[in-house]
Amino acid sequence: MHTQVETINAFWADLSESLDGLSGVNLEQLAEDGERLLNGFRASLKAIDSNLTFHFERSKEEGPVELVFGCDGYPESIHNVLTLVGAAPAFNGIEIRAFNDRHDPIPSMVNLGGELCSINDYWCSLRNIDGKLELAIYMEDAPTVLEMDPRVEAVMILLDALIGEYEIMTRIWALDWYDLPTCPVDFGLIPLADLRAQFDQIKSRVQPIGIKLH
Repeated sequence: MHTQVETINAFWADLSESLDGLSGVNLEQLAEDGERLLNGFRASLKAIDSNLTFHFERSKEEGPVELVFGCDGYPESIHNVLTLVGAAPAFNGIEIRAFNDRHDPIPSMVNLGGELCSINDYWCSLRNIDGKLELAIYMEDAPTVLEMDPRVEAVMILLDALIGEYEIMTRIWALDWYDLPTCPVDFGLIPLADLRAQFDQIKSRVQPIGIKLH
């Protein structure tokens, strides 16, 4: 039986042969060829941890290709993401990174299969309750089945951009979804676009959830 270390090393050995040829691609080639390349390695990634994900990014056309690993919001898999990225070999022109970072500027719109979701459509509240941060998202006609509504996926993308995937998993204790009231300000809500500023003001008052870095 393979140990996790052996499985991770085998994953990188197989992927390395394909990644070595990616350092010079432009943005259009990366979006098409890069994701197609990764499809062949998703099964071996899931063999390490079923929650692991990866995708390509490139923030600047002259900058490196970024291969970003995450765990789809599951805090119990944070350690495996960090272990996998820590074992990555060096690649020319390709940067291996753990988790989706904040984005500047914050995107105002998310396009999901042709459906445009504006950040201005969402409001939120962030409360420190007994040392735990509870985030609530408000939208018109909030869905009862979250997985069936593309707006939920859009909000998760926006949250990554606003405060970062890692901090969502380690600082936000609870995330709830509610219908948007007629007068959001009367309920103490803030536009989702203002979440970063409020989060940064209070995040130091809570301890990270479920993980300790030594």
